[in-house]
Amino acid sequence: MSWGPHGLFFLAILDSAGLPVVGGVDALLIAIATNNPGQAYLAATLAVAGSLAGSLVLFGIARKGGEVLLTKHISGRRGARLHVWFQRYGLVTVFIPAISPLPLPMKIPIFCAGALQVRISYFIAVVLAARAMRYFALAYLAQRYGHETFRFLVSHGLLVAAVAIGLAIAAAVGLRIYQRHEAALGVPE
Repeated sequence: MSWGPHGLFFLAILDSAGLPVVGGVDALLIAIATNNPGQAYLAATLAVAGSLAGSLVLFGIARKGGEVLLTKHISGRRGARLHVWFQRYGLVTVFIPAISPLPLPMKIPIFCAGALQVRISYFIAVVLAARAMRYFALAYLAQRYGHETFRFLVSHGLLVAAVAIGLAIAAAVGLRIYQRHEAALGVPE
């Protein structure tokens, strides 16, 4: 807390790189935005940047040797289906936990994205979009509701989950349309 938004940046890197800090980034962001509303959006920006940096570390590690590990633990036919499914829709599995303030596992989908050689530009776009929506929404709510932000989120949990799922569906549809557009233009995946 004493490091302010810059501490949030480092915490977000650690959390997204694989050292679990369940709810820590969200809680610190809300605390910073509540205690110093003028720094709310700076804190959100640094949380997004830190989360992207940490996610890219895990993505890069998985990209170097993760497919071998993934292949070793998943049988042939099931592994092939997972590979095809993740290539087509897998980034939705990154988007949902990245946007949801509910604690959902994000490291496994990031690892799968790297191991299965998902295009890095898609990965970056999904993480940036989801984390920006999540952290800027939390900064806004913390400015508006202060210390009651967690209570607000809990009491409106169903709405928060519905919005996250709706955004995930919209992202999946948008990604699919984009992929079809690229395929029509002959752009290689």
